[in-house]
Amino acid sequence: MLTETVRETHYVVGDWQAAAFATGPADRARAEAGVAAAYASAGLMPPERYLWVPSPARGAAVAAVIAGHAEALEKAGLDALLEQARADLGDGEAGPSVLTDVRTRPWEAERAAACSEQGPEQWPRTWAETGGLLWGQVQALVTRVRGAIGEQAQGRPGGAGNRRPSPEEDAAGALLRAATLDAVLGQHDGPWLALFESLGRLDGPLAGLAEVARSAGWWWPYERLVILSERPGELYRDEPGRLHRGDGPALAYPDGFALHAWRGMPIPPDFVASLTGLTPDRISSEQNAELRRVMLEIFGYDRYLAETGARPLHRDETGVLWSIELAGDEPVVMVEVVNSTPEPDGTHRTYYLRVPPDTRTARAGVAWTFGVDEADYHPEKQT
Repeated sequence: MLTETVRETHYVVGDWQAAAFATGPADRARAEAGVAAAYASAGLMPPERYLWVPSPARGAAVAAVIAGHAEALEKAGLDALLEQARADLGDGEAGPSVLTDVRTRPWEAERAAACSEQGPEQWPRTWAETGGLLWGQVQALVTRVRGAIGEQAQGRPGGAGNRRPSPEEDAAGALLRAATLDAVLGQHDGPWLALFESLGRLDGPLAGLAEVARSAGWWWPYERLVILSERPGELYRDEPGRLHRGDGPALAYPDGFALHAWRGMPIPPDFVASLTGLTPDRISSEQNAELRRVMLEIFGYDRYLAETGARPLHRDETGVLWSIELAGDEPVVMVEVVNSTPEPDGTHRTYYLRVPPDTRTARAGVAWTFGVDEADYHPEKQT
């Protein structure tokens, strides 16, 4: 169904980006009205009960209980999680899932109609200019949340750990992750909703879904019950949009469900705080390759090179190529360059730029950072 007026694309994308990464309490009244509208569009009566939970992790646990997996959670030792899920659910009946009616069927119908209208050549361009701009960052976040929900079965949501899970924990983790597939993603449906709005397709069957997405997190629709999750209370990302924070969780929900990350890499909750007095020996002895890379970045590449007596692989007029050999991992290769533009105090700042591990010359490394081959790199002035 098409609307009469369509806003300029960059406004649409900007608004859905803001919704996808929004934090703070949900607008519960607006979200519940959106749910009722989505049910009505599907020809269903509104749910009898709206169950609000503080995080998608709590919602997935309730959904797993509704699906009949309480015994599997109990076998995995998730007594506290199971008790909380049963308390959240109460005595009322949920009825069968209506995800297909409320979200899957109307979503697919609108997507098929839009694709047919656009044609095979214009459709990918339209996606690239709308939802495609948001997809990578939002999907990465969704994947991390789903993974952390499953990791609750191992007692370490969102962090790194080396303990091997038991078969029962593996099974429970798989069931919790599967429960997230029965959810409507709410705010994290932003990329597709940006596409649909740019094409004037949000005033029809998708209007209710869009209203919930502007107002709340993930939600699970059943015939008589809907489970709605709050949005995160905190979200920290670096410039490329990856989860990143050194002094606390990068993503945190009101109930304490959280993800800790450095430049997108999962880290234990207390990892950065534990690095006081970090030394090159401790870095080299770390067995986890991802955590070792985080240690290197925090310690400082230049400092590590100096304290380990590293020697350059190559140098030329563009810079100096260095390599840090790490046991059981590919080497960290970087090119040292000096900014030709002086700082206000007259000094010239030095940068260390990560380059592919198979880089052999400084010029090739610098060229790679500009997206060109070594032979095609001929700068008039380096900056």
